Amino acid sequence: MTMEHRAPTLEEVAIAAGVSRSTASRVINGAARVAPETQQAVEYAIERLGYVPNQAARSLVTRRTESIALVIPEDDDRLLSDPFLGQVVSGVNAAAGRAGNQLVLLINQRNLEKSDRIARYLRGGHVDGTIVVSHHRDDELEKVLSQSGIPAHFIGRPFNHVPGVRFVDVDNVRGGEIATQHLIDRGAKRIATITGPEDMTSGTDRRKGWEDALRRAGMLADLHVAGDFTIPGGMRAATELLDRGERFDGLFVASDQMAVGAMQVFSQRGLVVPDDIMVVGFDNLGFAESAVPTLATVQNPVREMADLATTALLRRISHGIEPGLPDEIAIIEPVFVPGQSA
Repeated sequence: MTMEHRAPTLEEVAIAAGVSRSTASRVINGAARVAPETQQAVEYAIERLGYVPNQAARSLVTRRTESIALVIPEDDDRLLSDPFLGQVVSGVNAAAGRAGNQLVLLINQRNLEKSDRIARYLRGGHVDGTIVVSHHRDDELEKVLSQSGIPAHFIGRPFNHVPGVRFVDVDNVRGGEIATQHLIDRGAKRIATITGPEDMTSGTDRRKGWEDALRRAGMLADLHVAGDFTIPGGMRAATELLDRGERFDGLFVASDQMAVGAMQVFSQRGLVVPDDIMVVGFDNLGFAESAVPTLATVQNPVREMADLATTALLRRISHGIEPGLPDEIAIIEPVFVPGQSA
């Protein structure tokens, strides 16, 4: 007959540490004003006995779930195929894990459902805070999160200003300027762009950077087609640009995936990169270095943004709203990454 292993109790931890049950509970729940030697004794007893706190009971004391949500308003296939989203999930999970928090992934499929389901879940007290990435204009997640009553941070600038909703982003306007200026400096005379989705601030901001650089150089900023940050989207946009019949010798593409798609179309049409058309992308998340030719691009610091947003969110959960803080957690300066395509 086998004996079933019984989990140690809080009372046993207290006895082993030589403290009262309430003192042991205060240490486990992270209460302040506990003597260092007491905390050390309790922690040693926990480790020796293999005690695991009852999370449900602990939540009643701390009023925290020790979980944060990552909301991604995209379809499943995009989540599984996009390296940007993959790095965000990895970065947020790593930062949350270091702080002992669990990541809950919420996928709000676009065009199938709005944000009602997400709103109900967040209002239900299942998580302590929320991070949103890949936000679109019609998601209305800024409003949903401001009404949920829990801290919320965005990776990427949201469209609408809502008090209490903070964000971290790369300077996408500057990134578009850097990419376009490189093409100008390399001698391109007519520069087109494939933009990101026009319902995302990353799409509109990168296009603005392209426009600003061209206008400063006294060049036309009229050759543009909207894309969707995917390889097929880049192929469709490049096909549309070529079918217009206007010649261009430089192309800024708002994502490396779209740039790879565009270069495939150019090859099919007998155009050589960079001899006929120079190409610069945006992201540097793996596609640039594997492209043929290698793609000149602008670095998108995804892991850094994920870490900054998560760390700031966890600090806000622990310490509350800090008065006087700006909406921006950080705006990161983009960096140009050389390649053979331009």
